Amino acid sequence: MAIIRHKYFFLSYSEEHEQAEWAAYYLTGGSKQQHSLSRPYFSQDPLVDTDSAHWKNYKDSGFDKGHLVPAADMKFSEEAYNETFYTSNVAPQNRAFNAGVWNRLEQKIRYWADKYTALFIVTGSILHDNLVTIGEEEVSVPDYFFKIVVRVQNNGLVMIPFLVPNKKSDLPLYTFATTIDEIERITQIDFNQKLSEKIDEKIEKELNYKEWSFY
Repeated sequence: MAIIRHKYFFLSYSEEHEQAEWAAYYLTGGSKQQHSLSRPYFSQDPLVDTDSAHWKNYKDSGFDKGHLVPAADMKFSEEAYNETFYTSNVAPQNRAFNAGVWNRLEQKIRYWADKYTALFIVTGSILHDNLVTIGEEEVSVPDYFFKIVVRVQNNGLVMIPFLVPNKKSDLPLYTFATTIDEIERITQIDFNQKLSEKIDEKIEKELNYKEWSFY
């Protein structure tokens, strides 16, 4: 996996699956000024040496080019906004999922950024063998996506991970809350090390969505 560092977010690109296994960024309250920005065309990521998947793989596939780092979180500058339209930052998403439960989760995270001042967010695709693929480059279609949302509280870290099936759902968001242990088990990625050495075993194993305001 190649770690790609853009100015406003970074990601780990999987050439095998032609998408990022995860992308991470900071989101602060009040930073999402709604500038009137023109939506750019999707383009290949110039920092991916092996070339990120071409947008044409998605054409007539029935799947959306679903952002990992949402464009709406990066409206504080044109440069930041445009960076989210690299194809390294998208994955095939069911259209009802992208416009539905995934959009609801992104909106809730923006609400939390305003409420809690600042967040660190990791978003990724659950990638494994034998996934359905689209396009000539065989872009894998994840069956699940995850988000890990972290905030600082009382000199410690509070986090809430989500694991959401790539399909339409009207269930409440808290029903998708899970644990870091579960995300690590499925992805085989050590987020404990990646997020902070201060995250102890108690935080990893706990599932306590009540520390987050859902209403």
